Amino acid sequence: MKKPAQYEVYAIKYAQSMRPASDYFMGADPHDGPLPIFYYVWLIKNAGRVLLVDTGFNAARAQTRNRDFLRCPIEALAGLGVAPEDIDTVVITHLHYDHAGNMDKLPNARFVLQESEMNFATGRYMRHTLMRAPFELSDVQLMVALNYGGRVDFVSGDIDLADGIRLHHVPGHSLGLQALTVETARGRLCLASDAAHFYANIDSGKPFPIIANVGDALDSQDKVLRLAGSPDRLIPGHDPAVAEMYDSIANDSLIFDLTSRS
Repeated sequence: MKKPAQYEVYAIKYAQSMRPASDYFMGADPHDGPLPIFYYVWLIKNAGRVLLVDTGFNAARAQTRNRDFLRCPIEALAGLGVAPEDIDTVVITHLHYDHAGNMDKLPNARFVLQESEMNFATGRYMRHTLMRAPFELSDVQLMVALNYGGRVDFVSGDIDLADGIRLHHVPGHSLGLQALTVETARGRLCLASDAAHFYANIDSGKPFPIIANVGDALDSQDKVLRLAGSPDRLIPGHDPAVAEMYDSIANDSLIFDLTSRS
């Protein structure tokens, strides 16, 4: 049997914030102290492919959302020798503001999105302030415009995106959230995105409280851990532990090589 293609995978930190721990866990003690949250996008590459997972937010959005902005995540690709024009495929894990900004900075990319996420972000639930709070209208409108321009590839459920890369529907936090599994030299990694913001969401059985369906979110936490096969091959969406567990690359202390851990 032919072995699947292998990839290098990098987490690119572009922003951070300090918030009460109760902001991160359903049912947490509201008196718990502050904890940091990091914001990442991810780059997947080998000799034949360069793919970006999510596109982050910009400085203006950081100001309105009270986040500490460190640098533009698209400009940060230069640390890996990648120009925005080099990206031909972008997986948008979901359309929340911190995952779907900056799409206009990628002129040659096609965008891969679960159809259920577009339906959710443009559907009837968005009339409720609580449900639309993690979305930005301008990002959703841009995705609609990209679709009108023929640049969006909609998928439904779990599918193979490329040799060695598979998409997995993991609803709960958002109804069309998707994670990825990627074959690497150290085994299969699962980029969980916001199916698990932190390792502790899974360890405690308490999902992140921005949520569309609690039962689905709990099932999706189980699913991404199962997909990874081992906790050390699971990459949560926002955990500062990722920056502690993995080596940064030589020329950029905010880009972490997710294949560097033995």
